[in-house]
Amino acid sequence: MPFFAYKARNIKGELVEGVLESSDKEAVARQLFSIGIAPTSISATINPHSSDALPWWKRLLEKSVQSLDVQLFSRQLYTLIRAGVPIMRGLAGLQESTVSRAFRAVIRDLRESLDSGRELSAAMRRHPNVFTLFYVSMIKVGEMTGRLDQIFLRLSEHLEFERDMRNRVKTALRYPMFVIIVMVIAMVVVNVLVIPAFAKVFAGFNAELPMMTRLLLGMSNFFVDYWIFILGAVIGAVFAFRSFLATQHGRFWWDQRILTFPIFGRIVLKATLSRFARSFALSSKSGVPIVQALTVVASTVDNTYIASRVEHMREGVERGESILRTATAANVFTPVVLQMIAVGEETGALDELMDEIADMYQGEVEYELKTLSSNIEPILIVALGIMVLILALGIFLPIWDLGKVALKK
Repeated sequence: MPFFAYKARNIKGELVEGVLESSDKEAVARQLFSIGIAPTSISATINPHSSDALPWWKRLLEKSVQSLDVQLFSRQLYTLIRAGVPIMRGLAGLQESTVSRAFRAVIRDLRESLDSGRELSAAMRRHPNVFTLFYVSMIKVGEMTGRLDQIFLRLSEHLEFERDMRNRVKTALRYPMFVIIVMVIAMVVVNVLVIPAFAKVFAGFNAELPMMTRLLLGMSNFFVDYWIFILGAVIGAVFAFRSFLATQHGRFWWDQRILTFPIFGRIVLKATLSRFARSFALSSKSGVPIVQALTVVASTVDNTYIASRVEHMREGVERGESILRTATAANVFTPVVLQMIAVGEETGALDELMDEIADMYQGEVEYELKTLSSNIEPILIVALGIMVLILALGIFLPIWDLGKVALKK
């Protein structure tokens, strides 16, 4: 509903100002009269709690809706619905208590959509950047089955699992990224400051310099003379690569190649398959048909190559093939997982075994992340050693030959 700014006089004749949310000006006037305040002016305004009420520079710095906001929202709605609180009243309370201004505006739009007769899933579909297709589909299932509280609980647990996995990956990559950044900075400093200083010393030797030294001097001169072009080329390459990834073909190509990367590839594959198994189990437990579940889950794996494999599984199931046969044809599952799928399909407990598959993959991902730093450290040490060796040979070889140069003079 719209907001109205009002000026009024209380019973003592004192000026009172404020903002109310109501359907129209007449409703605001009736509300003010009911509490003993006589309005003098009422005009439409924006929500004082929305981002539009902020200065433009604050709106630029304002954070968007985070996954943690949606997770807490799901958990709180589960608690409210389970306690028997009407969903409109629950959303109103969450709107007032939410810290994020961006998410507060989303909740306000959900309330307005529900007030106009839309379903909750349809209202959430209006915010694809906040609620994923999987999230909206699960809410739709909850509305159809009357188990909306349980759906919110499972979605909260699912989002917590997703956030935990992302945090683990960031923690594991923090040290290697720090080392790589320091190495890049060191190379820039050496090329800009160190090597040019030694170049002046080598110029006075009046002798032929070793090949490694000439190579370092050439690289340093090229870096100093053309640094603006190098920087432009790097920035252009980054933008070109991002533009390529924005295309459907580019995203598919990258998602397929990243699975073959040393060390990182198997972590991405196992984390993606864990997300697939967890989402499929959640859909199955909620009563979603297998074909529809595969369609929805394909949009949640966050890897277009794996998503295409899941789509092929769905097409196979539509043709009447078994889950085991389609999973085998997908060529992304390990033999142990295929065996568990076969048992689950045969016993009718596929959702439970999918949860076990997700736990198994999650355990393997956690182990891989714990050993990630130790696996990367040898590569970084070798790279650092090669860089130091090149610098040592290029800079100190002429100094070692200084005595010979002096004798020639």
